[in-house]
Amino acid sequence: MSVGIVFIVASLAADPAPIRPLPPATLLEQAAAEHVEPVPWPVAVADASAAGSESDARNEESQARDEAGRGREDEQYDKGTEALDEGAWDEAATAFRAVADMKGRRADAALYWLAYARSKQGQGAQALAIIEDLRRAHPQSRWLKEAKALELEIRQQSGRPTRPENVADEDLKLMALNGLLNTDPEQAIPLLEKFLQGQQSKKLQDQALFVLCQSGSPRAREIVLRIARGESNPELQRKAIQNLGVFGGKESREALAGIYAGSADPGVKKAVLQAYMVSGEKDRVLEAARTEKDPNLRRHAVQMLGAMGAQTELWAMYQTEASREAKKAILQALGVGGGVDRLLEVARSEKDMELRVDAIRMLGPFGGPTPALLDIYKTTGDQRVREAVLQALFVQGNAKALIEIAKTETDPELRKKAVSHLSVMGSKEATAYLLEILNK
Repeated sequence: MSVGIVFIVASLAADPAPIRPLPPATLLEQAAAEHVEPVPWPVAVADASAAGSESDARNEESQARDEAGRGREDEQYDKGTEALDEGAWDEAATAFRAVADMKGRRADAALYWLAYARSKQGQGAQALAIIEDLRRAHPQSRWLKEAKALELEIRQQSGRPTRPENVADEDLKLMALNGLLNTDPEQAIPLLEKFLQGQQSKKLQDQALFVLCQSGSPRAREIVLRIARGESNPELQRKAIQNLGVFGGKESREALAGIYAGSADPGVKKAVLQAYMVSGEKDRVLEAARTEKDPNLRRHAVQMLGAMGAQTELWAMYQTEASREAKKAILQALGVGGGVDRLLEVARSEKDMELRVDAIRMLGPFGGPTPALLDIYKTTGDQRVREAVLQALFVQGNAKALIEIAKTETDPELRKKAVSHLSVMGSKEATAYLLEILNK
């Protein structure tokens, strides 16, 4: 190695020059492209930082403006809804027009309520124009359905109802049908009949039938009766029977009686019994409960009597009934109708032990008085009766009475049953007694 090279190497080793960081490649490339000297890296970083700060400031300023705009929008919208609640239609219209003109996130809702307010002011034409603006400016708005309903209402009020067959939405079709029935029943009834016979949805057909039932037209009545008798559209038969019960009237009652007598379908007969209950035809339900040969239908009639509060009739039936199962159904109906006194009488004096136990159990959900239940428990030696009393008290959530029995009962099995009921009740009294047992 030459002396010169050795000298150079030694010099570098003895006093190395400081290494300066290279500028980022992007800055060098940019400088080369523009034929200018690259900006020193520290300066470039400082400039970029300043630019970022300026951008952040602009973003914050924009967000502040947006928030202020939303605040004004919400304020006006709330003002409009308050005016609607107070029936101040002009004030509401002014507020909602202001919101709509902001073209913000509530513009579509504001247009709907603006149209609503104008319709309330009797300005139907202006309201319809606003609805058209809503439809054009916000084709995907969730307020379009409500707007369509409002449009139908406005047109019906103005004597220009929309024909149902020209409407696509089912709910709106029904609104159109109702409006047409009120303004031109002679056109509405054939359309309703067409809906009932066509391929419309079950919901639309049910509602169309309901609308027909409200009509006083003899033709409408005949259509409903024909369906109720099963002469057309059997899928709607039970619905038609139900509607006959709802709207009542002598003709409806006679039609129901004829349908019950002439039908062999238990489902149809059950629907008639329910219609009788709705219309208050207690005598007809009682007749079915006494004479119906189908035990399921007879039991259903008894249940209807309970719901109708026919306590006297049910008790008279119980006295003469020979079937144990029928008597059980009568006891259930007595309980549903609030006949606790009758249940207590059976619980105390019924010779059939199975019926007696059933009556005691029913006193639980139907509110048998605690003193009476405890008296039955203390005055009988029958294990099944006592267990039924414990069950009734448990169903009532009567921890106090169960604790009393658990403390005084000498029969270990009955005491265990009382404590078992207490262990799942979760009441403070029950928990305290269980802790008392554990601490002994």
